[in-house]
Amino acid sequence: MIDHPQHDPQLGRTPAEGVRAELRRVVDRLRSLPLSRLDRPAEGADVSRADVARRTAQALADLAADAEGAPRRPLPRLAVHGVGDQLAVVGADVLAACGPDALGAAEEQLAALRRAL
Repeated sequence: MIDHPQHDPQLGRTPAEGVRAELRRVVDRLRSLPLSRLDRPAEGADVSRADVARRTAQALADLAADAEGAPRRPLPRLAVHGVGDQLAVVGADVLAACGPDALGAAEEQLAALRRAL
């Protein structure tokens, strides 16, 4: 296997594949959680799971804007039932716009969100 910056030799996948996999897992989890649970903090947290997802979505939107040289813009605050879809949309933007380094950061943010859920 060739070792280059766009391929993770330990996992056998590219940064884009890593983001796609993590995004799918997190979005599926957000869409399947009961709304009452999404609207409550996880144990030991001070903000709701939905708010953690909103923060992650904003961070991903900022990564995509930076990669495109566009100004950062605040995402609209969607109702609890929309946070999974919002994350899916900004995740697709990240995949379309970002290079390997930003994709690595996006994967880390998505993994942190998954653990927080």
